[in-house]
Amino acid sequence: MSKILICPTKYQQGAGELKRVGEYAKNYGKKVLVLITNSGYKRIGKEVEASLSEHGVEVVIDYFKGECSRSEIERLKAIMEEQGLDMVIGIGGGKILDTAKAVAYYCKRPVMICPTIASTDAPCSALSVIYSDKGVFEEYLFLPTNPNMVLVDTEVVAKSPVRLTVAGMGDALATYFEARAVAKSDSTTCAGGSGTLAALALAKLCYETLLTEGVKAKLALESGALTKSVEAIIEANTLLSGIGFESGGLAGAHAIHNGFTALPETHQAYHGEKVAFGTIVQLILENADEDELGEVIEFCIEIGLPVTLKELGIRTINDSKLKEVAKIACADSDTLGNLSFKVSEEDVVAAIKAADACGRYFLGETK
Repeated sequence: MSKILICPTKYQQGAGELKRVGEYAKNYGKKVLVLITNSGYKRIGKEVEASLSEHGVEVVIDYFKGECSRSEIERLKAIMEEQGLDMVIGIGGGKILDTAKAVAYYCKRPVMICPTIASTDAPCSALSVIYSDKGVFEEYLFLPTNPNMVLVDTEVVAKSPVRLTVAGMGDALATYFEARAVAKSDSTTCAGGSGTLAALALAKLCYETLLTEGVKAKLALESGALTKSVEAIIEANTLLSGIGFESGGLAGAHAIHNGFTALPETHQAYHGEKVAFGTIVQLILENADEDELGEVIEFCIEIGLPVTLKELGIRTINDSKLKEVAKIACADSDTLGNLSFKVSEEDVVAAIKAADACGRYFLGETK
């Protein structure tokens, strides 16, 4: 199996970058669709328009309808063709960015991705998650290329709710442990081949950055400060984790997350919060070294990520619920099979219980 690494053509981050978006966009198109929410436009839309106009780029603003759905993609494709637009710029959160990528793919146009939060590692990926108009998951749309450019304005990201960036750290936390597991089993990564040394190195750097900068970044964000630690965490959540998960591969943590989505109680938890707990479950399944397991749990506690089922919203624990989680996590179509050993549904139930017990122990709680 070939070794494959995929990534955006260009990644750029810094304070005030959206004010310079026209300088970058003019290299890709002259008449662009800007996809943004109404509230997002109120915050930064006029600055974006001014920058694009300053550099001779004609702008068509369209407000996102709320779901990365087939109907929304078709609506935007029609606008692209009717108005002769030659580029897509997506500004906002994950569903806007996924929609922008999908529209650009179908219209065979370049795309610039501008995340305004750092809650997941999706911006750099060659993937769009497609939902129904009512928000029900339908399919993954795997794209042939990553975005032409990912532009991150850290000044904008730093003003988003702190919990979102912390959730992004939870998503990033899994990157190294899943990439390490995939490398051990030589499973296929999301890029369609074996993982590279480069991807594993970036995944490890992602974890190391979380440990050294995570707490400092959270404290800075809570005080309204954009510091070097915040810059480092935004890069870890977005770029290091983005390349690490896609070219390094997914394993137990994300499969456990997918299982938990079956429980309505967990819907109040963000993606990265569930992934963080899934990371602890994966380490239990692997019988990880006690020091490593403790390091991960203590990090989660320190920055406010969930380490118990109660913190995920599950107040009543019973085997029937956990078996439902385990059944989904162990599906042949999911990534738990990328571990180097066979995992049964019973193993997953036991590991979830043990992870919850470990979390309560480190929190000093009794059952």
